[in-house]
Amino acid sequence: MTVTLVTGANKGLGRETARRLLALGHTVYIGARDAGRGRAAAAELGARFVLLDVTDDASVAAAAEELARAEGRLDVLVNNAGIFEGMVGPGDVSIGAARSVYDVNVFGVVRVTQAFLPLLRGSASPVIVNVSTYLGSFGVVTDPGRAQSAYTLPLYASSKAAVNMLTVQYAKGLPEMRVNAVEPGLTATDLHGLSGHGIQTVEQGAEVIVQAAIIGPGGPTGTFFDLAGDAPW
Repeated sequence: MTVTLVTGANKGLGRETARRLLALGHTVYIGARDAGRGRAAAAELGARFVLLDVTDDASVAAAAEELARAEGRLDVLVNNAGIFEGMVGPGDVSIGAARSVYDVNVFGVVRVTQAFLPLLRGSASPVIVNVSTYLGSFGVVTDPGRAQSAYTLPLYASSKAAVNMLTVQYAKGLPEMRVNAVEPGLTATDLHGLSGHGIQTVEQGAEVIVQAAIIGPGGPTGTFFDLAGDAPW
């Protein structure tokens, strides 16, 4: 049985990813900082719940200890938890907002990954999936032909660019693991509050995350991709 942890999984893309992986036979742990919502989501899906606040060292350490006792290993880690700072210009960026965004989107990835590395090393085929975005791609946001180039999102975009580089560095430093970043696409979730025409469902958005989560030992590592294939860094 494949043991999988999805952070930020009580709703949105994380929840749908958990649902899909459960259907594929994974033992899925829903990591969430809100115990009530996390337990409710786990109960509805048939998953397991672990209290996990990616901004809190003690919470992350306790979650790793809980999985170590229950499972003894972790096969797939999906770093999905993230926040969006909204449409702010460079002149409106505050240090407080920067700390908040980076604490979840960047430091959260580092905290969780580092805490669960011992358990991942106990897997025969460990996988790490970092949920990213084209807004963190230098190649996309500097291309005037791409819609993402029209947005100014200094904190969110730079945090996801950092996630992309973390992906490359972890992949280089952990050659025994498959470490990849994915672009789910613009999806109707609470992250940004957008919905409507041209915005895909969580079922559609989760597809690429699931594909990355089930990559085998011979699959790619150190890549950034969407459903169409490799994406520019």
